[in-house]
Amino acid sequence: MMLEIDIEADEEWDSSTDWSLLARRAAEAAVAESAFPDLAQSLRPVEISVRLTGDEQVRALNAQWRGKDKPTNVLSFPLAEQGDLDQPDEQGPNLMLGDVVLARGVCEREAAEKAIPLERHAAHLLVHGTLHLLGCDHQADDAAADMERREARALARLGIADPYGEER
Repeated sequence: MMLEIDIEADEEWDSSTDWSLLARRAAEAAVAESAFPDLAQSLRPVEISVRLTGDEQVRALNAQWRGKDKPTNVLSFPLAEQGDLDQPDEQGPNLMLGDVVLARGVCEREAAEKAIPLERHAAHLLVHGTLHLLGCDHQADDAAADMERREARALARLGIADPYGEER
């Protein structure tokens, strides 16, 4: 797969973790389990921008774009058109799927509450965010259940247990 991850991590994201590799593996797994797995065989390079930042920046983005003045764990900003996702073999410039932004503090607190490593929770959020870039949502119950199944299968590809196993 010609997947390009443009990643930018603030200092508070510990540099001992290879966030670029984690983001790539999470995105590849999400694409494989999305409604558009053919993107993995596309000749057209697919690009995702990942921003690992702090709660304040995510709070500002959440307020600006979603009208919610609080930090959240992950934000996704899809850019690709449905037609581009449906026909991945088209030649042309990189297919920009969009942006995924994670908030360090929120991610850290949630990982601690779940008693799991930050990297595992970040992988889940990157899968979740990438699926949003690929048209998944969780507004309706059936869409949410479908998205959770896709997330669980993508995480299984990464050797991560189903985070929704107890809740279903």
